[in-house]
Amino acid sequence: MVIPENSSIVIFGASGDLTFRKLIPALYHLYANKQLPASFAILGASRTFYSDESFRDKLRHSMQELEETDPATLDAFMAHVHYQSFNISDTNEYGALTSRLDELSDQYGFAQRNTLFYLATPPKLYNFIPACLAAHGLNDESNGWKRLVVEKPFGYDLASARQLDKDIHAYFAEHQIYRIDHYLGKETVQNLLVFRFSNAMFEPLWNRNFIDYVEITGAENLGVEGRGGYYDQSGAVRDMFQNHLLQVLSLVAMEPPAQINADAMRDEVFKALQSLEPLSEDDLHNNLVLGQYTESQVGGKPLPSYRDEPGVAEDSRTETYVGLKMFINNWRWNGVPFYVRTGKRLPTRVTEVVIHFKQTPHPVFGKNAPENRLVIRIQPDEGIQMSFGLKEPGAGFNAKAVNMDFHYTSLEETQMLTAYERLLLDALKGDATLFARSDAVEACWQFVEPILQYKENDKALFGYACGTWGPKEADQLLERDGHAWRFPCKNLTDTEYCEL
Repeated sequence: MVIPENSSIVIFGASGDLTFRKLIPALYHLYANKQLPASFAILGASRTFYSDESFRDKLRHSMQELEETDPATLDAFMAHVHYQSFNISDTNEYGALTSRLDELSDQYGFAQRNTLFYLATPPKLYNFIPACLAAHGLNDESNGWKRLVVEKPFGYDLASARQLDKDIHAYFAEHQIYRIDHYLGKETVQNLLVFRFSNAMFEPLWNRNFIDYVEITGAENLGVEGRGGYYDQSGAVRDMFQNHLLQVLSLVAMEPPAQINADAMRDEVFKALQSLEPLSEDDLHNNLVLGQYTESQVGGKPLPSYRDEPGVAEDSRTETYVGLKMFINNWRWNGVPFYVRTGKRLPTRVTEVVIHFKQTPHPVFGKNAPENRLVIRIQPDEGIQMSFGLKEPGAGFNAKAVNMDFHYTSLEETQMLTAYERLLLDALKGDATLFARSDAVEACWQFVEPILQYKENDKALFGYACGTWGPKEADQLLERDGHAWRFPCKNLTDTEYCEL
């Protein structure tokens, strides 16, 4: 196991929810599992006033509410946590940050000033903070590496993404920039690559000759949960489709990399995204479904419509559901439809990829042959399920569909890192494999730009009741091709009895 070099971790926006719920717990678990360096410092930076001790107390209380912790380990970890109160929006105050980092470097005896800057701030500060860091020499790698972790959204559309990329690159080189997508930190997302490329029995079938169609689902059973003001300016296209689901699609569709390293992997991801067939006017009218949830009762509990959520405009046309039929123009995938959907207030929380193989051409079975299907479950109940045909007991040769499955929970002796643990550890090690590169981000925005323009023109927006699988028009996307969406349960293998 490779341990990162001694370093400082600066979290901008440290008084926010992301720091308390995700970043600090992830760093604590890495520390408890002895995966952080022997000498490290965590410096929270925000306008809110805390002393070192009051910030630690706040974090300690939050951690104890979220999970059980070992008191001695937590105290030892908190001794590495510090806080600097200053106005992040004022470039003149960054001198205080520089002085504090110098003090911590001396206190911890850092030979090199290795520093990871994490932007857990509103997106409007993503281009401002790098400029301020550079103005005070905090991007200079002559005395140790300097890395910048940027949360999504990376831009609001193609033009803003390009401008943000230009602004950050004015001060940080591409090898210093880590665009984080927590979906790519999930073990099952990474396992897509291992599953495909390490198994000789699957890779030869992973193409248009054997695959009929592919489904990718990113469903949430919650609504906007108090984030109506933000979500009404974003919508499902920007919030989920443009980043998470297109990144997952690229891992399903990419070619085998020559090597398992950041450059080779990200080269192939970019090629896959570059091969997406641009959306025509006909595609936008016939292969795209935008929806918005309406009020309903689920489990006897009344749920409001999206327009009745706090912070949402009463005449809002923001989509909470996206369904799209799309294609990839290359040798491997030409003619294979990819059906991608994401939405809020659907029946369950689930993210999965379903590979539907073509039916056997043998005339003995014909259309009665069971479907060969591969389900790769990303969350929850992470695992893989294969469906294939076996002989039904009794006379004759009737084939019956059966399932074979693997669950990650069966690996009880294996310590699985959470998405943020894995990505923070990789950033500290300088491994950018699971982080989006600028060309891939631009390719995603370039693909969805026609959708953004289409929805700005007040095009069709279909309603769907809370607790359903989206508008009926989304079902028709597949039905007219003779297909149907898989309706997943919370449990991977529970297809007969589930919470729906």
